[in-house]
Amino acid sequence: MSLSDNNVVTGWEAAKDVAETFYYILAAIAAIGAAWVYRRNSRLERARWTSNLYEKFYEGERYKEIRDLLDIDCTESLDCQACAIAHESHQQNMKFSDYLNFFELVGFLEKSKQLKSQDIEDLFCYYLDCLEKHKLVRDYIRDRGYEQLNRFLERRRESK
Repeated sequence: MSLSDNNVVTGWEAAKDVAETFYYILAAIAAIGAAWVYRRNSRLERARWTSNLYEKFYEGERYKEIRDLLDIDCTESLDCQACAIAHESHQQNMKFSDYLNFFELVGFLEKSKQLKSQDIEDLFCYYLDCLEKHKLVRDYIRDRGYEQLNRFLERRRESK
């Protein structure tokens, strides 16, 4: 092998090294771009969820009656309609059940990282506080299998 053959091999190795380096740089740029697109799409999806939940909760009449009942302060007696509603059978009060199921969904979406806790607080803080202030309602949530809502309310209480 002559000296010129070594230079050719070294030239090919250098070209191969440059091509490899260029490939790795392009792969890194592509990975960063993919992460950016994923993050942007995640934010858009969270925005869709929050907008949809806002519309369902505030713009329709479906939850208004229960919102109004829970908004009242009481002495935790059955004279309080919010506390009395927690004592009615599940079958008798589907509006209350639907209301709690709405927040069960919200808790599930937070657990599955579709929503952030702060998004939920920003949208529903007052009405989550209303659920918290009625001990009989809180007991109902805990005892009747609203696991996601109960978990969310407990974490919320611990963080205060």
